Amino acid sequence: MENGAPTSPAGLPVSAPAAGPRPVTLPVTGMSCASCALNVEKTLRTAPGVRSASVNYADASALVEYDPTATSPAALRAAVKGIGYDLVLPEAPAASDLAPAAAPGPAEVDPARLDAIRRAETRVLRTRMWWAIGLSVPQVVLSMTGMGSPYLMWALATPVVLFFGWPFFRHGWQMAMHRTAGMDTLVALSTGCAYLWSVFNTIDPGYLRSRGLNADVYFEAASVVIAFILLGKWLEDRAKASASEAIRKLMGLQPATVLLIAPDGSTHEMPLAGVHPGDILLVRPGDRIPVDGAIAEGLGYVDESTLTGEPLPVAKQPGDALFAGTLNQKTGFRMRAGRVGKDTLLSGIIRRVREAQGSKAPVQRLVDKVAAVFVPSVIGVALLACIAWWIIDGTLPHALVAFVTVLVIACPCALGLATPTALMVGLGQGATAGIFIKDATSLERLRTVTDIVLDKTGTLTEGRPRVEDIQWFTPETPQTKAILYSLERGSEHPLAEAVCAALTPEPPLLPLTDVVAHPGAGISATFVRSTYRVGNLRWLLAEGIDTTPAESWVRERESNARTVVGYARDQALLAAITLSDRLKPGAPQAIAEMENMGLTVHLLTGDNPATAKAIAQEAGIKTYKAGLQPKDKGDYIRALQSGGKKVAMAGDGINDAEALAVADVGIAMGNGTDIAMDVAGMTLVNAGLDRIPVAIKLSRQTFTTVRQNLWFAFIYNVIGIPLAACLVLNPMIAGAAMALSSITVVTNSLRLKHRSI
Repeated sequence: MENGAPTSPAGLPVSAPAAGPRPVTLPVTGMSCASCALNVEKTLRTAPGVRSASVNYADASALVEYDPTATSPAALRAAVKGIGYDLVLPEAPAASDLAPAAAPGPAEVDPARLDAIRRAETRVLRTRMWWAIGLSVPQVVLSMTGMGSPYLMWALATPVVLFFGWPFFRHGWQMAMHRTAGMDTLVALSTGCAYLWSVFNTIDPGYLRSRGLNADVYFEAASVVIAFILLGKWLEDRAKASASEAIRKLMGLQPATVLLIAPDGSTHEMPLAGVHPGDILLVRPGDRIPVDGAIAEGLGYVDESTLTGEPLPVAKQPGDALFAGTLNQKTGFRMRAGRVGKDTLLSGIIRRVREAQGSKAPVQRLVDKVAAVFVPSVIGVALLACIAWWIIDGTLPHALVAFVTVLVIACPCALGLATPTALMVGLGQGATAGIFIKDATSLERLRTVTDIVLDKTGTLTEGRPRVEDIQWFTPETPQTKAILYSLERGSEHPLAEAVCAALTPEPPLLPLTDVVAHPGAGISATFVRSTYRVGNLRWLLAEGIDTTPAESWVRERESNARTVVGYARDQALLAAITLSDRLKPGAPQAIAEMENMGLTVHLLTGDNPATAKAIAQEAGIKTYKAGLQPKDKGDYIRALQSGGKKVAMAGDGINDAEALAVADVGIAMGNGTDIAMDVAGMTLVNAGLDRIPVAIKLSRQTFTTVRQNLWFAFIYNVIGIPLAACLVLNPMIAGAAMALSSITVVTNSLRLKHRSI
């Protein structure tokens, strides 16, 4: 066989964290723009003991890899708090609730606690927004009608600017103390200057009037700018929450409590966090499976569609594996807990999706570089506009309005949201479709793929050999059939299970002696002074057995991609058995769809050329290579890449690991080995080839949306900043335009949720 044994219906690896650097995802609070995310990221990267850090503004999280001997999440939080932000740390579990298997590695923030924190932030933001709007609207009305006195406007504007807008000033000051700048810097400078200028003109209007200038006030402009920004942030907050829906749905598959069966047989309800490996749990009809494990007693029908995509429930009996998040449909049973806490298959999926949504695509790194110089550049442009208008117009108020307007309209939120919001929605859509993408780089590269390389066994074929035919060359007797069954029952070879399954009704087990397994060849044993062998024909021939009666029959089967094993007694061939590994359902249609998308499909296998040719023809693949070793597969992909090709490799076995790592995008089939899925950039949960064209379409749609978002964000700033500098727009209009830009980018990203893939 070409691959290792499957580990789960979804096949995703869930292993305990290894010693050494630890990755942890920590929610970040207090960020208001992409520049804020860059400031937090820079602080984390420069903290002692941190190997790498990536902050995603779209889902307000930091993915940090750190050395636990040199630092801790608490120390990282202290560093981030020093620049005006905060990290949400996981609560330490009680010793009695800590499952031994979950003890190593960093804990994760409780989803319910994080959700409560996010909801509280949203409530505070909503309150600030409504109060700011409520106090700004009268100012606009009074300003338009000319009925409001400066003192009344001052009274209405003060709580908006100094109370509801205070977080902007606090963050702006903290960033200035650390020689950084962000959106809050722009908001604080623009509204602060407008407010202070208006206060000065209210207290001493004669100063400017004595110099022939108007003592205008801009209280309503400062208030409306803050109100618009708060409105935009609230709408943005709601949109980002919608983009994270996939994570919340996955988390919702975990029950909060379980029914623990005590040694005395009594049943107790307890929190999920209190489950330990080896505990016996009661699972009732309609319950979600709480942890990974196996049935200990009883029978069940479990809906595993959340992990495998297969709609039909799977019959389960004692010893069969169970996975957290799947649904027990019929009858109750008892299960023995295996992997618990963050080690379950479902927790692994959640962690991978979260890490993928927090990763950055190469295009985002370019955006980050632009954002890093954006705010200082805007402040420079605003100062130049102020000086130019002062020289041209000769009036400080006009120059001040130009300064304020440039600062307001140039908020970098749209630029910062352009890529991560589209990625979050795209990755969430992939998860819903059973496509789990490890990082944003893999998603971006997938759209440029020109060639798809497929492994054969377990990828193109089912990886489960089945007996097609047994050809007897001597009369079949119950005894020879029973000996064949007994021999194969004692073999660990994957083909032996298929032979046993084909011998129905099941023959009796006979007492064989001198049972010997011959690796790579077959198995032999003695029964009543005769030696019986089952194995490949080359080995039987080497053992002196006459295989001439089967030669033409074998050649015909092997030319049709069939595997043949022989069954012999002493020196006589009793029978030949034909086995085949069938194509996965829908494989030819998936291959045809890939070719219609302009992709070249290649088949690589370690099997013989005749089998490879027959399988390739059956699947509709024109290019194939047979008899390859693992290194040969990697070399084949390197050769394609040296010719300018962008290659995706799909495989499931340990022998595919090198090829998966070499490829531009590695695609692991969900029924494969942990090693293959650790190396690959993405995993197809139900192992169906039809998911590959879906993943490519998703990548293309996602990055079309990214380009649209970036185009809008850049064009907005390219047009908006010069307009603000040259035409001196009303600051209220600038604030509305700034808020609209962020809302448009997020809304465009959410359109991905409604596009067919």
